[in-house]
Amino acid sequence: MSIEFIYLHGFASSPKSAKAEYIRTCFAQANIKLKIPDLNAGDFSHLTITRQLSQIASEFNHDSTPVTLIGSSLGGLSAAHLGQQYPQEVQRLVLLAPAFGFLSHWLPKLGDEAIQRWQKEKYLMVYHYGKEETLPLSYDFVTDAHQYKEEALQRSIPTLILHGRDDEVIPIQEARNFAQRRPWVKLIELDSDHALGNVMTEIWQAIRLFCQLP
Repeated sequence: MSIEFIYLHGFASSPKSAKAEYIRTCFAQANIKLKIPDLNAGDFSHLTITRQLSQIASEFNHDSTPVTLIGSSLGGLSAAHLGQQYPQEVQRLVLLAPAFGFLSHWLPKLGDEAIQRWQKEKYLMVYHYGKEETLPLSYDFVTDAHQYKEEALQRSIPTLILHGRDDEVIPIQEARNFAQRRPWVKLIELDSDHALGNVMTEIWQAIRLFCQLP
């Protein structure tokens, strides 16, 4: 049976990120097609997790082809929620430094004053790594994100989490807490930060093993 593989890049990133390109190359060398949709959808300013989930779900064939989602950071959080919402399609998850507790870690770094200004002015300038420029992001992103809580993720779907012990964006404790309460989740801790740039070989080997790839 064929399996569809979809890679979901992170927040303010793109399908051309170093991680996406590396994993795409690995899949190509194994002669396996990997879809990498652009989750900015040509309008980063109005990005929401809900829009992201809807966009990715539209990629599913809905013909009983099982889907494996590989998600990085916010893409990992999105993958986990898609696994919960689409039990017929999504059969396996690989989460790379998934952004569990995203708002609780990101908003305090902005500070109360900046958040209040964002609410009032509706847009916040955010550095976009994919575009290499600062772009406005609507406060709707925050309002929408509040509804996506990890407590809702209770489907026993085979899940592999790869997370850096020195992650400065999403502390590894988030992944530990998530895995501890869900026996179907396997967590591999790596000597790396949020980007996981120095452990890409280990990540690919773990993906190959978990997904039973050639």
